[in-house]
Amino acid sequence: MNVDGLLVELYDRIPEMVHEAVDGLTAEQLHWAPAPGTNTIGWLVWHLTRIQDDHIADLLGEDQLWATGPWAQRFGLRANPGDTGYGHTAKQVAAVRPDSPELLIEYFDAVAARTRDLLAGLKPKDLDRIVDERWDPPVTMGARLVSVANDDVAHVAQAAYLRGLMRASKR
Repeated sequence: MNVDGLLVELYDRIPEMVHEAVDGLTAEQLHWAPAPGTNTIGWLVWHLTRIQDDHIADLLGEDQLWATGPWAQRFGLRANPGDTGYGHTAKQVAAVRPDSPELLIEYFDAVAARTRDLLAGLKPKDLDRIVDERWDPPVTMGARLVSVANDDVAHVAQAAYLRGLMRASKR
């Protein structure tokens, strides 16, 4: 298997995890938090999608879907491309209130489709391209793609854990 095929395999596993984390939940369940000021399932899935949208758009040299599509408006939030959820306060986390799992899934699926298109067209030399010189060593496209996948998997696992915790707490 070549490296771009490996990345496609990795990223193709994330949508199923996202769908399973939110499918069938109510708006109230998406906003449930195990303790005041903690992340919600809805916020976690929104955030992992925002990170992927932000970073993939940057790799493509394009605008984020969040800023150019209907997504911010549908979430009732500003189309601020700099707002990915990183460093959000408890108040900002609470303000991310998707009204349905379908909204989260639709936004994630749109972002994931663009990511897959990028991955399908990669050449091995593309992965060595420096995409961020603010770090030492500078970040390559390959490292950035691994970082985004790592972030997505971590946050979707947190959302799945919260789903189970929520169910257990209701017993």
